[in-house]
Amino acid sequence: MSRPPLSVLDLAVVNAGSTTADALAATTALALWAEELGYHRFWVAEHHNMPLVASTTPPVLMAHLAARTSRIRIGSGGIMLPNHAPLIVAEHVAALEALHPGRIDLGLGRAPGTNQETALAIRRSPSLLGAEDFPGDLRDLMGLLGDVRGRGGLWEHFAATPAATSSPQILLLGSSGFSAELAGRLGLRFVFAHHFDQGGTLEALDLYRDAFQPSPVLERPHLIVTANVLVADTDEDADREAGPGRLMSYRIRSGRFGPLLSPATAATQPDMALARAAPTNRITGSATTATAQLDALVAVTAADELMVTTVAHDPAVRLRGLKLLAAAWPVSRDAPPTTS
Repeated sequence: MSRPPLSVLDLAVVNAGSTTADALAATTALALWAEELGYHRFWVAEHHNMPLVASTTPPVLMAHLAARTSRIRIGSGGIMLPNHAPLIVAEHVAALEALHPGRIDLGLGRAPGTNQETALAIRRSPSLLGAEDFPGDLRDLMGLLGDVRGRGGLWEHFAATPAATSSPQILLLGSSGFSAELAGRLGLRFVFAHHFDQGGTLEALDLYRDAFQPSPVLERPHLIVTANVLVADTDEDADREAGPGRLMSYRIRSGRFGPLLSPATAATQPDMALARAAPTNRITGSATTATAQLDALVAVTAADELMVTTVAHDPAVRLRGLKLLAAAWPVSRDAPPTTS
């Protein structure tokens, strides 16, 4: 079985006792390291008003990372479109594409990336809290960036940039059947948030492939599956370092978003046993163990790409994990085709 390209998704997680600056510096170091190791994409997320996550404004962080790197594709995983006017998103991303042609990915989601109270502060009206306008806003955004579908859109009256010579790659993110089916109908690449650990992966992928219609930007379905992966020198090391991430995920499900604890501190928490007992699809272990599980994920999903996210308290653990994984899963430095 041939192995698909590997990419990286990072949340700029804030550790207990550290700062936003520390988290963003760690993300920058990870992006530089991912490029050095030959990973294909490096994406950052959009989350708001969370003490755990420093990645609040993907275009700002993308601009910083793209300027510091030279080859790896830089993208959003994702920009939450209902939080923003399509024209503003198009302007931001068109500027990034002009500065770094052929390297910018626009991953789009329809969730708020936060709780309802914060979403209201962002959108400024209760009438805007839904996502009913998402398909139309997506069509407008695509048209503003050069992928025109039909008539009557914003692109007929506005321009995201005066004279574009290239366009960013647009990908639709999702953890449900809605986004999968929409991505298929529009002929876009689809990224399934398998790392959310909420199930429904194979069902969503089937919906995407069944709904897929060839488009001006994509001839065949193209699927990226994300995975929560922590690789260390041994299975025991990986299990220990993964403890804080397990606890974080368990607590998030009950609305607790505190900073990431160290492995030693996490091990002493009263709910750590419950966190470890919770079912999960996360992958932890040595390079041999992790690649076997990633091979199994590819076998059942037929993913065209994998995107890994690693939650670890020590930035050095994340760097080491990417190196071990790249060595065990040879990463091509040649980018896969972008239009088929």
